[in-house]
Amino acid sequence: MVTLNDYLLVSGLLFALGFSGVLLRRNILIIFMGLELMLNAANLSLVAFSRFNVTNGLPNYNGQMLVFFIITVAAAEVAVGLAIIVALYRARQTTNVEDLNALKF
Repeated sequence: MVTLNDYLLVSGLLFALGFSGVLLRRNILIIFMGLELMLNAANLSLVAFSRFNVTNGLPNYNGQMLVFFIITVAAAEVAVGLAIIVALYRARQTTNVEDLNALKF
């Protein structure tokens, strides 16, 4: 049987993998994928806590409802973020973060 600790271990590994992708990579698409991986790790831990918080024989679904809102916000973030990335690529012909200085003063 899978326990809460197993879910939290996988969630922590996913978060660490996403965090290392954000810190170590210079490609803006990889950084964006790392951010999404970190959001999914948080969603996994919320669902795990919601599933294992049993009151009166039924699981508490508050965490799972919060996950739906996070997924909705993440979908909007992906749409806006990819549009910004495409616009920057068309203007600068690169996706390397060090070459992009359009947002500086």
